[in-house]
Amino acid sequence: MEKTCPECGDKIVGRADKKFCSDACRNAHNNTLNKDNKNLVRNINNRLRKNYRILEALNTRDKTKTTKEKLLRLGFSFEYFTSIYTTKTGSVYFYLYDQGYLPLDKDYYLLVKKEIS
Repeated sequence: MEKTCPECGDKIVGRADKKFCSDACRNAHNNTLNKDNKNLVRNINNRLRKNYRILEALNTRDKTKTTKEKLLRLGFSFEYFTSIYTTKTGSVYFYLYDQGYLPLDKDYYLLVKKEIS
């Protein structure tokens, strides 16, 4: 039985378990599968990336204080984060992967970096 490439339909020549006719077809197929098909997902991922880069740029010592105004000026969006951590004392940290922030009094924020082991 002759196998055909799922990407372009050409005949597959080579090993019996080969799925694509070339590296280009394999890459094109996987890129199509892995791309963000919806604008919503792509836009949210872009926003998360931007927020992460802002926190990473401001938090160079793993623990830094900054103001809400500075975060907003850099384009930070407080609606987008990846997780929330509540301490035993009730403090609520918002995280973007390993970079986090804790709202403080008078529009100040404590920026922290979570140790990942």
